[in-house]
Amino acid sequence: MNALLIAGTDTDAGKTVVTTALLAYWRKHFRNLGIMKPIQSGTGDRELYSQLSLNQSITEITPLYFEAPLAPPIAAAKENRDIDLALVWQTLQNLRASRDFVLIEALGGLGSPVTAEFTVADLAAEWRLPTVLVVPVRLGAIAQAVANVALARQARVSLKGIILNCVQARSPQEIEDLTPPELIQSLTNIPVLGCLPYFADPTNLDKLSQAAAALDLDLMLPS
Repeated sequence: MNALLIAGTDTDAGKTVVTTALLAYWRKHFRNLGIMKPIQSGTGDRELYSQLSLNQSITEITPLYFEAPLAPPIAAAKENRDIDLALVWQTLQNLRASRDFVLIEALGGLGSPVTAEFTVADLAAEWRLPTVLVVPVRLGAIAQAVANVALARQARVSLKGIILNCVQARSPQEIEDLTPPELIQSLTNIPVLGCLPYFADPTNLDKLSQAAAALDLDLMLPS
């Protein structure tokens, strides 16, 4: 499948930075790259992606948008609206048909609710989306990684790997102490594909691309 879902262990894990870094690198290699944030509550990601000159409308990037920065079921209820997953699915299918490769940024963590019945993990499994898990470099990250991988397995998500992400400046020793790759791999049996450093300017595409080049990118691409 010519798409990749970038999910996180939680909110503020750094999914947007990772997605933008992959986009910055891969748009040099794919002639026609697409980006998607299927559902957004509050402002932020879709506005950033709409500025990246991929010739996509903002509704093609984000087919479902809610004003309140809350979980979609709650934000939708405040607006007396339904969460139309059929619309999201059709938008994704159209984008996949017209693009060589599509990057999809999930909302929240794998356990975050999409509807009252579906989590992000459920959606990734139902739509058969290959997925990478973004784990922030901070205290508690190991437990979050283990719990989210367990959820992914329970939901039968095709998890391609884990990307560590520095949500603040970290030394190599801090990265090793807080998110030791070998221990995370041993506990989850999922490969750690690399670590992105902290970016004071998360819109610097050249630096993001350079950082993405150091990741184990082959494991994220379709077979």
